Order: sequence, then structure tokens, then C-alpha cells
Amino acid sequence: MLEKTYEPSAIEAKWYKAWEESGAFKAGQRPGAPTFTIVIPPPNVTGSLHMGHALNNTLQDVLVRYHRLKGYDVLWQPGTDHAGIATQMVVERQLDAEGVKRTDLGREKFLERVWSWKAESGGAITRQLRRLGASCDWSRERFTMDEGLSKAVTKVFVDLYNKGLLYRDKRLVNWDPKFKSAISDLEVEMREVQGTFTHLKYPLADDPSRFIVVATTRPETMLGDTAVAVHPEDERYKDIVGKMIRHPLTGRLIPIVADEWANPELGSGAVKITPAHDFNDFAVGQRHKLPMINIFDAEARVIAAEGVPSKYVGMDRFEARNALVADLEAAGFVEKIEPKTIQMPYGDRSGVVIEPWLTDQWYVDAKTLAQPAIEAVRSGRTKFVPEGWSKTYYNWMENIEPWCVSRQLWWGHQIPAWYAPDGSVFVAETEEEAYRLAHEKCGLDVTLTRDPDVLDTWFSSALWPFGTLGWPEQTETLKRHYPTDVLVTGFDIIFFWVARMMMQGIEFMGKEPFHTVYCHGLVRDEKGQKMSKSKGNVVDPLTLMDKYGADALRFFMCAMESQGRDIKLSEARIQGYRNFGTKLWNASRFCQMNGIGGSEGPTPPKASLTINRWIISEVAATVARVEQAYAAYRFDDIANTIYSFVWDRFCDWYLELIKPILNGESEGEAAETRAVAGWVLDQILVMVHPIMPFITEELWNALGESRDTRLITAAWPSVPADAVDAEAAGDVSWLIQLISAIRSARTELNVPPSAKINAVVTGAKAETIVRLKHYEPALLRLARLESINPGEGVDAGAIQVVVEEATYLLPVADIIDLAAEKARLAKSLEKTRKEMGGIEGRLNNPAFLEKARPEVVEEAREKLADLAAQAERLEKALKTLG
Repeated sequence: MLEKTYEPSAIEAKWYKAWEESGAFKAGQRPGAPTFTIVIPPPNVTGSLHMGHALNNTLQDVLVRYHRLKGYDVLWQPGTDHAGIATQMVVERQLDAEGVKRTDLGREKFLERVWSWKAESGGAITRQLRRLGASCDWSRERFTMDEGLSKAVTKVFVDLYNKGLLYRDKRLVNWDPKFKSAISDLEVEMREVQGTFTHLKYPLADDPSRFIVVATTRPETMLGDTAVAVHPEDERYKDIVGKMIRHPLTGRLIPIVADEWANPELGSGAVKITPAHDFNDFAVGQRHKLPMINIFDAEARVIAAEGVPSKYVGMDRFEARNALVADLEAAGFVEKIEPKTIQMPYGDRSGVVIEPWLTDQWYVDAKTLAQPAIEAVRSGRTKFVPEGWSKTYYNWMENIEPWCVSRQLWWGHQIPAWYAPDGSVFVAETEEEAYRLAHEKCGLDVTLTRDPDVLDTWFSSALWPFGTLGWPEQTETLKRHYPTDVLVTGFDIIFFWVARMMMQGIEFMGKEPFHTVYCHGLVRDEKGQKMSKSKGNVVDPLTLMDKYGADALRFFMCAMESQGRDIKLSEARIQGYRNFGTKLWNASRFCQMNGIGGSEGPTPPKASLTINRWIISEVAATVARVEQAYAAYRFDDIANTIYSFVWDRFCDWYLELIKPILNGESEGEAAETRAVAGWVLDQILVMVHPIMPFITEELWNALGESRDTRLITAAWPSVPADAVDAEAAGDVSWLIQLISAIRSARTELNVPPSAKINAVVTGAKAETIVRLKHYEPALLRLARLESINPGEGVDAGAIQVVVEEATYLLPVADIIDLAAEKARLAKSLEKTRKEMGGIEGRLNNPAFLEKARPEVVEEAREKLADLAAQAERLEKALKTLG
């Protein structure tokens, strides 16, 4: 017998261990079945579960468990990312605590230390994913630096190089002066800071009395200026385009160029061009073939570049800023300095200001690789859901820049390139092959030095959909499971990961890596704000699981996941879904206590009673709606359709309506009902399982101790079309509508639950009279009526309820004070309408919509919707009083 109280903590760990030990998650157990494959977005090996992981992995697990129940050979490929900077930083912090620098150890010893940390502490997140219920095939777990993936990464690098799609070049990168490495755009965090706008006067070389004024937030970079740009159509400067300016500090002569990057409406309309320290200036420099002068070293200190005064050399960039502005002011070259709020790029892990820096790096020709990846989406071979994200994908891909893939770190895939003393480079999969190539070119006495840099982690994770399946070997798993089916990911990494998997998958496998990319939103806090450590509003999913269970958190994630919208975290809702689990538990316990157990098969039992034919029809309709929602990736519809059926149709109505049958004198009717109820409960457990796997497995096994299979590998409901009974559905729907209308009217008018009412029905058709007589016992019991009879009417003081063609009169004058009740309802309605008016006024005010935070506006809209529903109920209640 089931315990009286549902306790998630008592069942979750037990069932996960049982599933994993039984091999229930393993792919390849249904060799003749169609495949369904998902690759997990590999979390950082340093990571711990956050709300984004909880959402992403819940959605994946829902799809995986659904397809497993549908009979597919399912592979959910797990693994973790080596997370170059993040992991190196963790280990360097440990060394710092010991008073040791990584350079003290040397590269080899440092890497041994990282691998040791990874073995002991890495992968905590995979244990936390198990806690969430993620049914990955853990026997196939991969790591982006395991032997197989490392071979794949090396092969891809060499092949791209040999095809001319990967090369070394000097370009601008996001440079982190603390880590002394290039970093990706995703690792750059824009912060709003208080800065200054310094207006500098640059004198014309041929007329020092004439100046052109430029404004800058980074005056120190002027040491690397190689031009000043004005707009080609700016009349103010047409006479000086092409003339030279004498740099006020370096004395360097630089040209005035015409370029559309200059905005005539902004400031003076003239901008200084520093190609080596600004991404937009770099593009201007390329267009006009300007010199590119790097003025900083790897730690962002001023170097002795062309014409740089010696007094600034060795200064930190911000120290240099203060010094040179003071010098320019003293020399009369500063027009004014004004405060300005600016967006400043910071390294998300180092916390220092990122410097655009000109340096030699390895690049992938992303523009060439992007073309077939764009065509794959345009042709519909790969679809984005919601479809709007395809526009973001096109925008990024059509304007793609060369992809910098080298990083100045020690932890990662070391670049397979070796240099000869003369600078010749030899790219090969092994050092032996590099020497063979070098000997062919340079002779036998050459000594090679390997490139010390490592590859961007996105380079290795771009190979994830095929590298994890065994490529470059042509394994059976690769043949069977590539391309994968759907990628579930956050929209924020469409460019960094999705696009790169598309490019590499098509280039090396000849086919796009997935047919669907499902992009979910963000999980925000209860006020709709983005969660961040700095705001102190981060919620730990592990804490929520401790409090309410993993199933409740999973149901919340699924029910709230509406395409194109972020999720607003609500602990009250999670508690509500915990209550849903309790409802299902109590319903199962009621069934168990009444001799209702697991069904004998997926086919519904024969049913003669209307109530049983109705519930079978409801199961069929629910299964159809849920399957449509799965096909459309409508996770909220999946969850809410199931929730409505379980709570409303099964628990609140079916179980209530069958109680007299189970306790009645007809053993035949009771036996039929027990069989139908057991079958329906089984179908419920199967449908709920992908979302709430733990409680459903517990109930499945408790209700059918002799079953052949656990729920995780059971069969999805398959209800034949002829199981739908329109007549039964019509009858019971009418009964539910009538009881609900009477209950609602009683509740709104504060009629005591104990009061039994003699109801009168007028205007009823003969068919309705027959229904009333047939369902009279259920109607009297559940609507709390003494009797219900046809009549012409009653004296004043009756509640009026209209259902279809008939009016039901409920005399309550002797039970409640009608006048007082009318006054109460009218007062409540007036108050509600007044409150609605205030909110409507705010929402109709353009100033409010413009200035208020989005979450405040959304909260106002939600409040208005709640008040409108309340007003509608009050109006209806007043109407029932006549």
C-alpha cells in the first residue's frame, strides 16, 4: 500500500539508481526501431547546476523520455566541455593559495595538475543532472579533451588548413590583459560605467592655427591614431579631406579620410581612427589601407611604438590616460571634457577591461563555411523553433567575420602547428608528420617549435554532434545517429555554438547536424529581472528540488516554457506543481484502496457504462492533443493539457462520479469500472512520466507489482479511434457543466455548503429531462441539492443558472440575505472596476510605457487581466440573482 503522504525525497534517488543500473538509458537496445538522438549542450566541467541548465535539460529529458515511450531507439549523448579559461582559472586560484604560479610549474606539470583536479572535482554538474532526472546514456559520456575528441579536433584543424579554410593572420581580437589571451565575444560582458568624453584638437599640418576636433572616451589610444575620418558628404570638411594632421603628441603626420563610419550628427562629425585598438576603426583602416600601430603590450602597458613619447612607455593604459590628458590640456589641445555614461567591455571571468588588440592569431574562414549552413536553413532542412530565431541566425551568418580560434592558454587542445627558425609553419596531425613536411622543405637538420597556443573551446564543441559518435572513425553509432534530431539550446549561443556546429557538420559530414533547433528563453527572477550574482537574485535549482522535489521543478519548467517568452520564476507555482504530485499520489492511493490496480495492456477495456465510455474518450482526446503539442514543441501545451485532464477530468470528476458504482450492488458494473479506472490511471502515468518521472515510476510499480516492465520503458498510449464515444462525451460534459455552474453560483453568493436546495428547472427539452432523471443521484450529491424537478418557476429570491436551453432556479431566500449579498457583490464590482481603471490609465500612458521597466509593465498587464476575470465573475454572480 502506498504511504499516506507523498515525499519526493523518499523516492527520487531510489528510482534514478534503479534506472541507471538497469541500463534503461542506454541506446542500441532497439536495433530495428527508428532512432531519436539529442546531444547535450556540454556544460563546463567547472560548472554547477543553475536555472538555465535546469530548464534546458528538463526540456531535453521530456523529449527523450517521450520518444523512449514511443518505441524509438533513443540516444541522449552526454558530456562536458573542458572550458579553457574557466578551468585554468580554477586551478590557478588553487596554486595562488599555495603561493605557486603556473609558470613556476611549467606547462607539463601544470597540465598534470589540471587533469588531477578534473578527476577529483570536475563533473559535479553531471551528478546534479542526475538529481534533476536527466536520462542520458551515461555509459557514452564524453569530454571535449578525451582521446577520441582530441583526435577529431586535430584532424579538423589540419583538414581546414590544407583546404585553405584556416590560416594565420594579424587582426584585432578581444584581449584579456589579466589572462593575456584572446577571448570570444561570449566571454565579454558589457557594463555601464561613468566615463568621460574628451574633446581633442588636432592641428592641420599646413595650417597649425586650424584644428579639427574629435571626441573620445579612450584618449590614451590616440597614441596609435593613423587618421581622422569625416563623412564624405559633410560640407564642413570637404576642403580638408586628404590633407594631413600633425599628431599633437607623437608629431606623426596622419591623413584626413572620408568614410561613412563618421557620423555628421554626432559631436563634431569627425572621429579619430586607431585601427589597432578599435574594431570599427580596424575596418576603416582596412578600407583606406592605413598603418596599424599597436601601442600596448599583452598586459595593456604602453610600449615604445612609432613616435610614442618615452615618458608614457611602461605606463598602464589608465595611468597613461591621465598623464597624456594632463599634457594635452597644458599644451592647449583639449577643448573640453564632459562626463558620459558609457558601455565598457569586461572579461566575464577576469573582471578587467577588455582591450581590442592587434595580434597574430589563427583564423577560420567562416564566411566560406557559412554559405552552405545558411542554405540548409533557407531550404528548411534545418528549422528554428520559434521560427523568428532564423532571422537572428541569418543576420549573424551573412555578416560573419573570420573566426579567431587560438587562445593564449595552456589548458586546451594545443594547436597542431610547428615553426621552423625561418618562420615557416608546418601543420600536421603529429609531430612526426610535421618533421616529415619540414624535411621536405628545409632539409634534415631543421628544429621545429610547436605553437604554444590552444584552440578556442567553441572549436572543439563545434564537432560535438559527430565527434561524440566516433568520427573520424565511421562507427555504427555515427551511421545510425547522425544527423541528430533536435538541438535544445538557449538563443544566446546560436552564433557561438549552433552556427559553428552547422558549419563543421556540413563541411565534414556532408549533412547538417540536426533538423530542428529549439531555442528556449531565459529563466528570470520573480520580478522578471535577469538573474545575476551582482544583483543577488540567483536562485539555486538544487535548493528548490530539496524543498519541492525534482518532479515539481520539472513540471514548472515545462508548463512555463512558452515559445518566444522568458520564464518568470515563481516558487508559488513550483509549490503548486508539488501539490499536483500530491493530487496524483492521493488519486492513486484511492484507486489502490478500492481494488484498482495496473491494467493488463495498452488497449482500453470494454465499457458499457456512460461514465466509463466518457473517460476513455477523454483519454483518447488528451493523447491526441499531447502528441500534437510534442510535434510542435509546445511544452506548455503538453504540460497544461495533461494537468487539466488529470486534475479536472480524472480526479475531480471521474473518481467522484464512480464512487457510488464502486460501492454499489452491481459487481459487474464495479468490475468494469475498476478495469477502466486502472487502465486510465496507467495512461495518465505514462503521459505524465516524461515530465514527472520519479513519482510516476513509483506509482506505476506500486499499482502493478507484477508488471513486465518499468514505466521508463513502457509503451505510450495508443487508443483506437472507435474508442471515442460522442454520446457519452455529450452526456457527461453536460452533467459537469451543470454541476459546475451550480457550484460556482453557490460559491459566489456565499451559500453554505451544508445547505440542501430544492431546485426547479424550466424550459428544458425532453432530452434534458431524461438526462436529469438518469443522472439525478450524481447531480444531487455533487451539486448539494435536495431535489430537482421541472416546474414553471418559483417565488422571488432564487439564483438563476442557465445551461444550454434550460434555466435552473435555486431558491435561497431562506438561506442567505439576498439584499445584503447583492450589495456586497455590487460594492466588490465597483471596487474592482475602479482598480482596473487606474491600471488601464497607466498602460495607456506613453510616458509610463517608455520609462517603466519591462517587468513592471508586464506585471501591470497581468494584474489587469486578473481584475478583468474577477469583474466578470462578479457580474455573472449578480446576474444569477436576477
